[in-house]
Amino acid sequence: MTFVMGPALLFCPADRPERYRKAAARADAVILDLEDAVAPADKQRARGAILAQVGSTGEEPELDPSRTIIRINPAGTEEFEKDLHCLAHTPYRTVMLAKAESADQLAALEGYQVVALCETALGVLNAPAIAAAPNVVALMWGAEDLLATLGGTSSRTDDGGYRAVALHARSTVLVAARAFGKQAVDAVYVNIPDTDGLAAEAADAVASGFSSKACIHPTQAAVVQEAYAPSDADVAAAAELLDAAAEAGSGVFRHHGKMIDGPILKHAESILRRAGQKA
Repeated sequence: MTFVMGPALLFCPADRPERYRKAAARADAVILDLEDAVAPADKQRARGAILAQVGSTGEEPELDPSRTIIRINPAGTEEFEKDLHCLAHTPYRTVMLAKAESADQLAALEGYQVVALCETALGVLNAPAIAAAPNVVALMWGAEDLLATLGGTSSRTDDGGYRAVALHARSTVLVAARAFGKQAVDAVYVNIPDTDGLAAEAADAVASGFSSKACIHPTQAAVVQEAYAPSDADVAAAAELLDAAAEAGSGVFRHHGKMIDGPILKHAESILRRAGQKA
C-alpha cells in the first residue's frame, strides 16, 4: 500500500471516533492521534475506538488506509507496545512515531511506513540517520516539544515568528528528509484563528520544499491546500518556461531577460507536479 501524502494532514484525537470521517473529508490525510491528544487514562479507549471502526474481517474500514496515519506513543514506552498490538489487528500500516530519536527505534516498526516526528533535541541531531532508515517515508518536526527538551518556554517570538533555534530545527529536519529522498512535513500552527499567519507560514513551507503541513483544526486544512495549489498564472508560466527550455536545447539560456539553468527548471517542474496533485 502506497500512502498518499497530500499537502494538508489533519490531526484527530483517536478517542473521538465521531470526528474521524469529518477529519478525513476536510484534509488530504488524517492523523489519528494516540499520543498527546489523548489523556493517559483514555488511551486504551482510543485504541478500542480505532479497532471498532475497522469492522469485522472482510469489511472495509471507515477510513481509507492509504490516507490514514496513526500517531503512536514514543518507542520504549508501555503505550508504544500497546499501540502496536492494536495496529496489528487493523489495515493501517502508516504510523507517525512521536519523539523519534534514533534509527534503532525504527527496527521495532518493521512492516510499517513511518513518519518520524523529530521533536526533541536528540531527534533533531539524529534526523539524517532517522531519514536514512528504509521504512521511514517522511520526517516531521515539532516546535513546542523541542523547546521543552531545551528548557525553553516558547518556540515563537511576540510577533508570531519562530525563534532562531526553532528555525534551525525546521531547516535541519527538512534538509535531512530531502537528502534521503523522503517527504518533509512542516509543524502545526497553533494559533487557530490566525488564518493569515497560517497562510504565510504554509506559503513559506511550499517555497522551502516541505511536501505537507500538519493541521490541528479542520478550518486550517483549506488554508494549507490553497497555499500548495499553484495559481493558473504560475502553472502557465512554468509550462511556458519548460517549453522554452526544450526549444533552446541548451543547459543555460535566456528567457524574459533572466538566465535560466537546471535548478530554475526544477522549480518549474515542481509547480507542475503540485498542479497535478490538485487536479
